[in-house]
Parts: sequence; C-alpha cells; structure tokens
Amino acid sequence: MKSARYLARDILSCVVQPGDTVIDATMGNGHDTVFLCEAVGPSGHVYAFDIQEQAVASTEALLRRDNLLDRADLFCCGHQHMDEHVSNPVRAVVFNLGWLPGGDHTVTTFWETTREAVSKALNLLLPGGVLVLCAYPGHPEGDRERHELTGFFATLSNKTYNVLHQRFLNAGPGAPECFVVQKLI
Repeated sequence: MKSARYLARDILSCVVQPGDTVIDATMGNGHDTVFLCEAVGPSGHVYAFDIQEQAVASTEALLRRDNLLDRADLFCCGHQHMDEHVSNPVRAVVFNLGWLPGGDHTVTTFWETTREAVSKALNLLLPGGVLVLCAYPGHPEGDRERHELTGFFATLSNKTYNVLHQRFLNAGPGAPECFVVQKLI
C-alpha cells in the first residue's frame, strides 16, 4: 500500500485515455500536469491552474523540457475560475490541496474557493470521469478543508457519484488523504 498521491496516480492511469481533456486544478510544481499531458497524448488537452506565478513558471519549464507544452494551457488564477476557461466536459480533475512544495507556506488553498472549484469540477465531469483530490491537513486551513470535504462529499447522491475516502489510520494527523469521486451519470 502506498500514499494518497500514489492512489491518485493509479486511479488516473486507469481512467485517463489518449484524446481526453482533463484539468489540473492546482498545478504546483507541475508533476501532475506533466503526467496528465503524457496520459492524454498528442490529441488530448490539459488545463492547469495555480494562483502562484512560481508554480506556472515551474510547470511551463517542465512541459517545455519534455516537449509537452502544446498539450496544455496554463492559467495563473484560482481553481474556482476553471469554468471561465474550460467549457467542454472533462474526463478527470486533479486537486492537491495545501501549499506549493518548496514555496511560501503562508499561501495555501482555502475551503471557500476549494468548495467552489470542486462543485464546478463535478459539473464539468463526463459520466465515468473522476475527480481525484489529495488533501494535506498539516496546517490549520488544511485541517479545515479535509473536514469540510469529508462532509461535502458525503452529501453527494450515490445515484450520481461513487465517493471513496482513503487515509492511513496510523500515519499521524498530518498525513495526506485522498478523495476520489466518480461521476456515474
């Protein structure tokens, strides 16, 4: 058994196919964006979002290095604005909540904008598509997001969505947790 990040990657590997359109809602240092660009292939597309210019620059550099820049649109704006840039249905949406690894830890995601982004992401998902979200509760806002997400996802109709919540019970209070939401219809 591996961490929340590995579970997220495994699920995305099973769902995302060449030609798909997907969203990286929190591009961070760009590793998920690169993975998604490889998964969708030359005929697919990735839309990636982050509020920090450092994240956009890092992601752009990785994509350029790997010759994948033509498969992605990068936006320096909050994930809650994804529907202003993406109107077509998508196969997957990925979130990594918390702060930019190696960046300013005072800049974090917040429940209010995350809830708005998650709601918009669920509306954009194709039937059979997935929302994969890793929550890092190692700071006060992260604890709040994880708690609120647990309640929010529990209210989703089981006729429309399957919802999985994975966490390692003995990993301690700051360990990441993974939420996976599959849209059924």
